[in-house]
Amino acid sequence: MSNTLEKIVSEKKEDINEYKNIFSIDDLKKKIISYKNYLDFKSQLMSNKINVIAEIKKASPSAGTIIENYDPKSIAKQYQDSGAACLSILTEKKYFKGRLEHITEVKKEVKLPVLCKDFFIDPYQVYLAKSFGADAILIILSAINEEMAKEIYNVANDLNISTIIEVHTHEEAKKALYFKNAIIGINNRNLKTLKTDISTTYDLHKILVSHAGPIISESGINTKEEVEEIVKKTKIKNFLIGESLLKDIDKKASLLKNIVKISL
Repeated sequence: MSNTLEKIVSEKKEDINEYKNIFSIDDLKKKIISYKNYLDFKSQLMSNKINVIAEIKKASPSAGTIIENYDPKSIAKQYQDSGAACLSILTEKKYFKGRLEHITEVKKEVKLPVLCKDFFIDPYQVYLAKSFGADAILIILSAINEEMAKEIYNVANDLNISTIIEVHTHEEAKKALYFKNAIIGINNRNLKTLKTDISTTYDLHKILVSHAGPIISESGINTKEEVEEIVKKTKIKNFLIGESLLKDIDKKASLLKNIVKISL
């Protein structure tokens, strides 16, 4: 792992330990049972249309602060009104300025499934994310070993929460095919260098084409034309888009509206 990813994962361990001192697994199970607003994230990506997972975040290591006056609820409402299929909410504290509470707050305002976008390195986090209202979690294969990825995935299946398996290399794409019930996300951003290259989607899709579940192209997507080209070449119809949508908020989310109008 590079310095950036290594730092995030190292500090995430400290963050998890803080939560473990507050909530036991039994505490989280009780919260999960009492929460009544869960939605099916994966099924939203099965429809035969362009599905955008619109991302909500204040900052990122690659872009720094993206939105000064950050209001996740307001952004979520605008995304919903503009045709987003799902939401992705960054909950990592230090580098993305997120909070788990943002998921709970947003789901009181909109009727869209929410991905808890974070660095999952411990099965405890699945219980934690679901207890705050998350409908999906993310497993980044470059951040953890294969054994831990499978353990987290199995807990997610037990808790009936959708899982995105994120890949960036040929080796990771081949490993991802093991997770047959998962959504597979092709990350066009190299988490070690933070550079993006959309050709990653074309390259890895060739390996993943046999996967029966949804496939997502993630990161580095800036225009409607780029989405149209990916659809044409791969038939992928699910896209996780972050910074370009957030920078378009002041334009009444015109980019999102145009992307969801693309015909298959």
